Amino acid sequence: MNDNLDKLYQRVSWRLMPFLFLCFVAAYLDRVNVGFAKLQMQADLQFSDAVYGVGAGIFFIGYFIFEVPSNLLMTRTGARVWIARIMISWGLISSALMFTDSVATFYVLRFLLGAAEAGFFPGIILYLTYWFPAQRRARMVAVFMSGVAVAGVVGGPLSGWIMKSFAGVNGWNGWQWLFLLEGLPSVAIGIWTLFYLDDGIRAARWLNDEEKLALEGAIAADRAQQRHMPLAQVFRSGTVWLLALVYFLCVMGLYGVSFWLPQLIRNSGVTDVFDIGLLSAVPYCVAAVAMVLAARHSDRSGERRWHTACAALAGASGLVVATLYSGNTAIALAALSVATAGILSTFPIFWSLPTALLGGAAAAAGIAMINSIGNLAGFVAPYLVGAIGDATHSTAAGMYLIAASLLAGAVLVVASVKAR
Repeated sequence: MNDNLDKLYQRVSWRLMPFLFLCFVAAYLDRVNVGFAKLQMQADLQFSDAVYGVGAGIFFIGYFIFEVPSNLLMTRTGARVWIARIMISWGLISSALMFTDSVATFYVLRFLLGAAEAGFFPGIILYLTYWFPAQRRARMVAVFMSGVAVAGVVGGPLSGWIMKSFAGVNGWNGWQWLFLLEGLPSVAIGIWTLFYLDDGIRAARWLNDEEKLALEGAIAADRAQQRHMPLAQVFRSGTVWLLALVYFLCVMGLYGVSFWLPQLIRNSGVTDVFDIGLLSAVPYCVAAVAMVLAARHSDRSGERRWHTACAALAGASGLVVATLYSGNTAIALAALSVATAGILSTFPIFWSLPTALLGGAAAAAGIAMINSIGNLAGFVAPYLVGAIGDATHSTAAGMYLIAASLLAGAVLVVASVKAR
């Protein structure tokens, strides 16, 4: 029976994961391509590092406000329609960033982009709990989240090529073409979602009744071990708040790297935007492999806390070394590869903690709450790095702050978080 179930889950994985992976590549590319746009946009529009940091981070204010309502609405409307709505709206707004002509426009469009995308990531994490029990979930989350790494691998060279090749075409700057050409694919994928995705096991026409019963049985056994608490209790739960704090500290690392990686590579002596794009792909290539291997090992061992902590420590160490040797391209790039691999490897393992503990409406609200609070670091990290950079004329102190956040997250998850 186990062999049959393994084969069935392989089939489910091949049906769902490539598509969800593609969605996340598009999502993450549209979220962080402002890091590449900065290389031209900042000079064209006379934005300071602090203005850029606020604009990059204000995305997460809109994200925070609408995250929990979005996830609760998905449980009512169904995953297919809601995820499609999210993707189409964020693709249109991301493309509209090409019309940025002032600080106010930049802030408003980045805020709206966050509001539009709110609910996508926690919605997919919740959606995976409909299909995969806890002992299989970290690997699936790792495959899904490797979209971050692939977005870095593809997005770096692609963004550099667009900005260099399209500059001046139709009278538009390279960064304007970047927003347009990287936003429209999300709209197309969103429309495809309406025809491809199923709301859950029971709605899947590509499964027969026996297969549906086998999958539903595995999910039912998993949910029997979860806590089904009232929504009001979720917002008062010390466990949920603790997980949100750990996630916040780890996300500080993610967006400290994501938004500033092109600048860090430029600081090492590389000047051409296409070369920066190519080199920025290297850390994400390493991370794509590392995060899947780490999640697979965590699933096999059943251990979550130390896997999360060790990955965060690797991320912190890599950032410190990259900062100390910022003038040496080879050492800085190697250290940034370790940092990116460590930071990205924390997330698929981390998400095995709340999804194993929470069930039902508590899972929808708890996952969204953890993600929304944690992602406020997406505002804090670029703002602080930008403000510190303006004050010190260096990114070094900002990177040390990000490394300290990762270290604190590692200590906290080992010392305080319990998992079943």
